[in-house]
Amino acid sequence: MRAFQLVEWQQPPELREVPVPEPGAGQVLVKVAGAGACHSDLHIMQAPAPGDDTRLPFTLGHENAGWVETLGPGATGFAPGDPVIVYGPWGCGLCANCREGRENYCQKTAGLGGGLAGNDGGMAEYLLVPASRFLIPLGSLDPREAAPLSDAGLTSYHAVKRSLHLLGPGSTAVVIGAGGLGQMAIQILRALSAATTVVAVDTDAGKLETAKRIGADEALLSGDQAVTRIKDMTGQQGAQLVLDMVGVDPTLRMAAQVARVLGHLTIVGLGGGALPVDFSSPQHECSVASPYWGFIPELIEVITLAQQQKIKMLVEHFPLERAGEAYQLLHDGKIQGRAVITPHA
Repeated sequence: MRAFQLVEWQQPPELREVPVPEPGAGQVLVKVAGAGACHSDLHIMQAPAPGDDTRLPFTLGHENAGWVETLGPGATGFAPGDPVIVYGPWGCGLCANCREGRENYCQKTAGLGGGLAGNDGGMAEYLLVPASRFLIPLGSLDPREAAPLSDAGLTSYHAVKRSLHLLGPGSTAVVIGAGGLGQMAIQILRALSAATTVVAVDTDAGKLETAKRIGADEALLSGDQAVTRIKDMTGQQGAQLVLDMVGVDPTLRMAAQVARVLGHLTIVGLGGGALPVDFSSPQHECSVASPYWGFIPELIEVITLAQQQKIKMLVEHFPLERAGEAYQLLHDGKIQGRAVITPHA
């Protein structure tokens, strides 16, 4: 089969021929319908060789959906042909966090799944999933469209849900970065907290137009004027929740400026910036968190929202042989939602 693999650190991935995996005990082979191209993949491609035993080559793609192809011995719960989405962080299943469905915070594997840290992901014709518990039924959803829900959807959902207690009547949530993750966050805020005013901030006017179309009440070009507008509309108090979906120095500075006392400042983006922290910034008792993915039960909730047509990822499809082009467009900021690689297109 064909697979888009990272072969050398800090070198472009390559489309290669590799054997189709054979599922062992408890494993499931999935025929890949769609694999999302994520900004974190760009960080992996650009990163220097890690100091651990991460093996090369490995197949990229940690946002995956498709159809069950073959069940290994002892694997249950699914049948060939079932449409499924793959929960991305593959934990050990035995530690305390995993037993609560929080495999993203596995105490043994750090929740690193396919397409990450040497494990083969879904930018290939087939994906070997280590256990059926990582599969969620999609029902009537098209796996080609649903694949990004496993990360862009789940990560945004988890980031919003942990702060819902702050989002009562008259509250404000600011989403910095209106790309794929930000678009999901806006829709999830609308679906879970109708009482909240949602403000989108970005440097791209086109993405701000999309943000307004999918539910943002305000769409502001990033800069000092955006900070002033947010402070004015909140009576100089700032927002209860600020989600930084970018994570570079300028966006983190803005996040610190517009978060309020006792609010939440949540860093989702992997831009590598640093949050300025001193006695008065962020505001007093403003909690700062950097969540990683989300929990298995939350992915089930994300799929339910998608089935109810309350959230929908904007996707642009690319055949497997154009995966490199998709990542270049993502790098250049020319993908409005999510690029999805379709190996069987």
